[in-house]
Amino acid sequence: MDTTKLEKILNEDGIVFLTYGGFLTQSLIVGMTEALQKESQHSDIGSKTSHNIFAIFIELSQNIMNYSKSRQKDALRYDSKGMIIVGKNPQNHYYVLSQNVVRLDDKTKMESKLEEIVNTDLEGVKKLYKEARRSGKYRHSMGGGIGFYEIAKRCSRIDYRFETLANDNYYFKFKATL
Repeated sequence: MDTTKLEKILNEDGIVFLTYGGFLTQSLIVGMTEALQKESQHSDIGSKTSHNIFAIFIELSQNIMNYSKSRQKDALRYDSKGMIIVGKNPQNHYYVLSQNVVRLDDKTKMESKLEEIVNTDLEGVKKLYKEARRSGKYRHSMGGGIGFYEIAKRCSRIDYRFETLANDNYYFKFKATL
C-alpha cells in the first residue's frame, strides 16, 4: 500500500480530526458527523466554527455521493467512492478536503461555478447564493449549484483542481479552509 500521498497531506496539513476513504452512504455521513461533533467538543472548537465545519463536511460528502461516477461496460453508474479529511493546519486554520472521480460533463459544470466563486468576494457570493435560491434553478439538480455557494459563504479560501484520468474521468480535489 502506497501511503506516500496521504502522509504528504497529513504532514502539510497538520492535525487530522477525521479521515475516510471509500464508499460513502448517508448513514456513514451521519456517523462521521457525530464523530466530528464529539471531536469539536473535545477540542473546544467554537460553535460557529464547528457549525461551518459540519456544513462544509456534509456538502462535500454529498458531492462525493452525487458526482462520483464511473463507466463500466458502456453504462454510466454512480460510484460513491472518495476521500474526505477534516483537520487543522499548522497556522491553526481548520479545513475540509475531499477527493473523488467525476465525469467530464460534471467537471465542466463544477469548474465554471467554482471559477465564478473564487473570483467573487464574500458579499458577491452571498448575492449569487440568494439569486440561485430565489430562482429555483438548482432545486433538484446536480451540477455545482447552491452547495458550492454554501461552502464559499462559510470558509475563507477554496482551492480545487481537476486531474485528467482515462475515459473522460477526472480526479476532483477540493479544499475549503476556514
